[in-house]
Amino acid sequence: MVARGPLLYERIIEYLLDEIRRGALVPGDRVSSEMELAERFQVSRITSKRALELLRQAGVVERIRGKGSFVADELPDLGQLAIPATATAAERAAAGERAPGAIAMIYPDASEAYGLELLAAVEERCAEHGVALVIKRTRGDQAEEERAVASMVDGGLVDGLIVFPVHGEYYNARLLRTILAGYPLVLVDRYLAGIQACAVHTDNVAAARTLTDRLLDQGHRHIAFVSPPPENTSSIEERLEGFRTALAGRGLPLGHQHLLTGLSSTLPGAFSAENVRADVARVRAFQEREPEVTAFVVCEYNLARVVDRAVEAPPGRDRPLIACFDSPGDPVAGPAYLHVRQDQREMGRRAVDLLLAQTRGEPVPARSIVPFTIVEADDRRGPR
Repeated sequence: MVARGPLLYERIIEYLLDEIRRGALVPGDRVSSEMELAERFQVSRITSKRALELLRQAGVVERIRGKGSFVADELPDLGQLAIPATATAAERAAAGERAPGAIAMIYPDASEAYGLELLAAVEERCAEHGVALVIKRTRGDQAEEERAVASMVDGGLVDGLIVFPVHGEYYNARLLRTILAGYPLVLVDRYLAGIQACAVHTDNVAAARTLTDRLLDQGHRHIAFVSPPPENTSSIEERLEGFRTALAGRGLPLGHQHLLTGLSSTLPGAFSAENVRADVARVRAFQEREPEVTAFVVCEYNLARVVDRAVEAPPGRDRPLIACFDSPGDPVAGPAYLHVRQDQREMGRRAVDLLLAQTRGEPVPARSIVPFTIVEADDRRGPR
């Protein structure tokens, strides 16, 4: 077994105990506040609060509401000191904490194709841990996402956040500040490039490459990639990269005839009749320009439906094949498309576990990758 290093809250505890042992702090002295310790050790206030609470339980400090924490007048034997591993629910309540605690999930939207299983898994995992869950739907609006993060954090409603970020050209500024402040937070489905934040997601490069390879193995050589604008949405950028990698692996160049990346009718927020009509027209225009395309790799299920409605069989040839991410199952007819199935349930469970680990002051990985599978379309559905 590999020995672990000290947890974040343990580092704070050891620092304060050392200050007392060497006389820098004596009985009655004020101890650094939660905020001061959080800034000094670059951790969240929940982590520093946990360290002070465990020292209180051990009789090392006394916490006076409205005044702060002070070295106890009668110290225990520091040489024989045993810091409790956890605080009981009653002790947490006495310290002013929620017992057992609450977290929030902020997400753009959910559908049968993608999101509902993720949300259900988060709720179930919270129930297993006895943690209350607050849910906020942003409807794909970045301003609403920013307001949701601010209200949850500033209002002290929860101990941590699970955030499914919205598509967008720019990062949510409040989300970035919350991450940089060390607040317990886990991103799901995607990560923020260049930002050191815990994220749980699929290996989208590998998934898109595997899906494209499946089409190439079937003999397709003219394949198009379909998506909304990929800029600054890591999941789409990586799926496009996986598509490129698969083509390059077969010695196939990537040109403009392979890309249709300006569609808009996707969940959340934009799957309206007007946007669908506009995107159907774009797909039809693309097929007229590129009649050699025999298959489409589509980054989202609803866009796959749009493509399905738009494309037609060229004279003397089969209708183009459609592959996508997260086609929902159908117990009667089977899945409509060859697709990547992301493990939403594992993503949700892992997000909760990583968030709770952060609230306990434990180190967590910056990126946590969940598995995917490739699922064949059910041939019984016939042509669409």
